Amino acid sequence: MTVSGEPATIERAQGLGGGELVLRRDGEHYEIISNGMFLMDTRNGESERLLISAAVAGLGEDRADAPVRVLIGGLGVGFSLAEALRRPGVDAVTVVEIEPAVVGWHRTLLRPFSEGALDDPRVNVVRADLLEWLAEPPREGPFDAICLDIDNGPDWTVTPSNAHLYGGTGLDLLVRRLSSRGVLAVWSAGAAPAFEELLRGRFDQVRVRPVPVPRGEPDVIYLARDPRGSRGGAQPVQGTP
Repeated sequence: MTVSGEPATIERAQGLGGGELVLRRDGEHYEIISNGMFLMDTRNGESERLLISAAVAGLGEDRADAPVRVLIGGLGVGFSLAEALRRPGVDAVTVVEIEPAVVGWHRTLLRPFSEGALDDPRVNVVRADLLEWLAEPPREGPFDAICLDIDNGPDWTVTPSNAHLYGGTGLDLLVRRLSSRGVLAVWSAGAAPAFEELLRGRFDQVRVRPVPVPRGEPDVIYLARDPRGSRGGAQPVQGTP
């Protein structure tokens, strides 16, 4: 329980991505702190769920009745993973998460928020740095939806090395893992104009979905499909759909 309105520290762990990870409880909710900076909590999850639902919906008519394969970068508090398993047609979900502590918390205190998803036979959890994992030779087929919720997004990374994921090299590696109908979805804690420009330089279709939050600027979901040179002809789609 909390004392005098202050969140209670439940567990500390040395993060493999650098610095300390802290799991805190504030009333009925949990918070994850990285390197002394707030990273995420269990209070809402609307934008994390939209990250998945919009990506899968973006497959549109291309989805037909074919099974959908999803890659999630970052386990977080589990909202995205739980949503992926609720989407009709999702046949397999690979989650790449660097921190063993985060995976462990989802077997205990955070299990209700990921809805026990780690036990679902469709789920494969890979403990690895996503950028390094993407650079390896693929061990499985391409993904129809790649959904990134790493750090606080492109422009506000607590772990400096995560910035490379949102640069040109990272995007090129992500494009290589997309299926021909694939959608790349990226969560951000705010608008990231430079990152959007990089997306528009690599994809024929880019959508921007602001998600209002109780305080501060909206979260933003970036949705991109049709890598340039793969199909051609489509013009970028601006604004919200």
